[in-house]
Amino acid sequence: MTAAQFVTVRWAGRDERIEHAWIAPHRRARPLLVFLHEGLGSLAMWRDFPGELCEVANCRGLVFSRGGYGQSTARAAHERWPVEVMHHQARDFLPAFFSALGVDRERLWMYGHSDGGSIALIHAATFPERVAGLIVAAPHIFVEDVTVASIEKARETYLNTDLRARFARYHADPDSAFWGWNDLWLNPQFRLWTIEDLLADIRCPVLAVQGHDDEYGTMAQIEGIARRVPQAQLLKLHDCGHSAHRDRPSEVIAAAAEFMRGS
Repeated sequence: MTAAQFVTVRWAGRDERIEHAWIAPHRRARPLLVFLHEGLGSLAMWRDFPGELCEVANCRGLVFSRGGYGQSTARAAHERWPVEVMHHQARDFLPAFFSALGVDRERLWMYGHSDGGSIALIHAATFPERVAGLIVAAPHIFVEDVTVASIEKARETYLNTDLRARFARYHADPDSAFWGWNDLWLNPQFRLWTIEDLLADIRCPVLAVQGHDDEYGTMAQIEGIARRVPQAQLLKLHDCGHSAHRDRPSEVIAAAAEFMRGS
């Protein structure tokens, strides 16, 4: 992976400085796989996984931190993200980001984890001609009680343990990342959030991955994708929690690379 770089992205009437890095940019003729992190993630928190997947899949990669995360522009302390923030990210931010990097003319592959998977699904449904394929791990298509319960528990952990200090290794402003995510998911209005009706507009191949031991969601998430996206393939993993790329990296890399080769 290249060293982190920054690009200024103008969207929604403001400028955001976005941290990003490239994987194997010399493979100019190969597909580009974009990695979208989870609700508490960042570029650095992916660790070696993007590079290992791109190596096996023989593709290029783009890893970045969304606004509010990592070394990207932090969320203002008073700013509460709206219920529709993932829709805004998918429909407004991503096109502006891809344009700023000069990859907006490519049909991109996407690997999205958790909230990043939801954003990838919304983007593919909104711009079906721009996405070559999706790999979504532990995506959310609606809000489950188990998700809210785990996010409430995460709030207590953040307030009462050293979690904030540990997050500071990956985020310039850990409060920006944590409270943006936590306040959004615990907003009572967010309980009605869903993207189920959008899924039928997805035209590209989809591989949806879920761990049986995920504390933030159940198999109902990817099974809901399969009901609405006939071309979707499902990968259900035992002994796997919310982060399949950390819990079962070998299986995920092998399945994702094979999926890309066959699609």
